[in-house]
Amino acid sequence: MELQTISQVSKIYGISPRMLRYYEKAGLIQSHRKEGYAYRVYDETSIKKLRQIIILRKLRIPVKQISMILENEDASKTVEIFQQNINELDVEISALSTVKEILVRFVEDISNTVDISLNILDDESVFFSINALSYSQNQVENSIGTLTMEDLGKSSEDLMKMQDNDVRIVYLPPMTVAAALATGEDTEGKSMEMVRKFIAENNLLEIKPDLRSFGFDCSPEFQGVGVPSKAYETWVSIPDDMTVLKPLIKRTFKGGLYAAHVLRAWDFEDWRRLGEWVNASDKYSNDWGSPRWESNETLPGQGFEEILNFYNYAQNGSMNDLQLDLLFPIKEK
Repeated sequence: MELQTISQVSKIYGISPRMLRYYEKAGLIQSHRKEGYAYRVYDETSIKKLRQIIILRKLRIPVKQISMILENEDASKTVEIFQQNINELDVEISALSTVKEILVRFVEDISNTVDISLNILDDESVFFSINALSYSQNQVENSIGTLTMEDLGKSSEDLMKMQDNDVRIVYLPPMTVAAALATGEDTEGKSMEMVRKFIAENNLLEIKPDLRSFGFDCSPEFQGVGVPSKAYETWVSIPDDMTVLKPLIKRTFKGGLYAAHVLRAWDFEDWRRLGEWVNASDKYSNDWGSPRWESNETLPGQGFEEILNFYNYAQNGSMNDLQLDLLFPIKEK
């Protein structure tokens, strides 16, 4: 099997370069540098592991557990991990089944009565409806042999769809930031390294312990899933009077309203899902692209990726506990 570039792997398997880099930093797969070649490449062993990771992630196995599965040759440990996830799913399925049966009973009760003023939330009615439910164990109707990757993908997508209670509405206040703009390969890594250097040189952790960091893909055009970003900008909030020297740029952020959601399992398709939630909202409108800062270098008004608990991350740079908040610009209707 020929070595494949990060772009080739991204396109074939529908996985973003950023997720590939995350899996590398988490120690799940390994890339190589081909002599005389600028980009990362992956061999047959890494591709095989990646396919296993994709299946396990669609089965909702956490990344930390995937690492244990891939590193451990003891099959009993894998069985133990799978059984733990099965038990958790059984609880979730049972709870959803109970809710469904209650709603079915309510529909039947209302449909069979001529009293259209029936108070469905009457305490006694609720009690007898719930009390009459059967709590028998749910049985899976389809055997594993009839399921396909397409079925698995659809189920995974249905489970990942964002609901109203999944999304927070937050207001980002005005702030002054130092911005690091990087282009070429590994733009996120390069821009963050510039910011970390700036923080160290200016003793920013002591001067501003409440500092925050935001980043966004500022490629001239949308690159699409599986295509590396051509430009990425990372911000760190600073005191208004702090001097910012090149190559960083001092920017003034005007603030604004955002729909927020924590990035789940480094699945950057969450950006699409968050956008779908915004576009379907009856309370908020999509405000992507409206200028919220001035910039001669990039298009202002993008969505952000904020590193949560940035103070700790700036100190140790560990990927283990890193969390990202996706922030989609919105406005009230």
